[in-house]
Amino acid sequence: MVDPSKAIIVVPTYNEYENVERLVGEIHGFQPQVNILFVDDNSPDGTSDLIKKIQRENSNIYLLERQGKMGLGSAYIAGFKFALEKGFEYIFEMDADFSHDPKEIPNFLEAIELNDLVLGSRYIKGVNVVNWPLKRLLLCYFANMNTRIITGISVRDSTGGFKCFRRKVLEDIDFSNIKSNGYAFQIEINFKAWKKGFRLKEIPIIFIDRVFGQSKLSKKIMWEAIFLVWKLRFNSLFGKI
Repeated sequence: MVDPSKAIIVVPTYNEYENVERLVGEIHGFQPQVNILFVDDNSPDGTSDLIKKIQRENSNIYLLERQGKMGLGSAYIAGFKFALEKGFEYIFEMDADFSHDPKEIPNFLEAIELNDLVLGSRYIKGVNVVNWPLKRLLLCYFANMNTRIITGISVRDSTGGFKCFRRKVLEDIDFSNIKSNGYAFQIEINFKAWKKGFRLKEIPIIFIDRVFGQSKLSKKIMWEAIFLVWKLRFNSLFGKI
């Protein structure tokens, strides 16, 4: 059995004041022992001050404060380094905006028992996405299909950001070579874990578009992901992964 006290959920935040307190409550409602690390990029709405208030009442809440908006990929890498330094065995990625349902956390902990990286997938049981416009849904779906075809990775949802790693996966990845953000970051880290021979497992989730705040998806993020898959393909061919 996986010990949930050895798990930590890395949650990047930027202007998530409306979500963080409720998120902590729901995560601990489903798994009280799990730890949560917020990586805040100097949110002007007071997100980090609220997290500090929550910390005073909850010993397994952590906060990394950064000087400015530095990107999702670098936020996760900062969180991964923190988690490894503190000795956590199971490290999650999760969004702050409730697009990832906290009730799935026990399912991840169950699946990680026999795997090295567990991915929450929107596409292994039909298309499980709620409140997305059709254009965005098709864009994301075909981006994942394109990733499978070009790179050969056996994952149906490479762009998702709800996942759980064993620490050995992150210990074996050279973070200094990862410069991507957003969807591209998710693709890159999954691909590197897969190429290194780690056991990847997809479990079904339902993705619900954020209720509060604004989406951080941009055309730049999408184009970065499109170019990245070709870069990964060529680097793999020349043994540079």
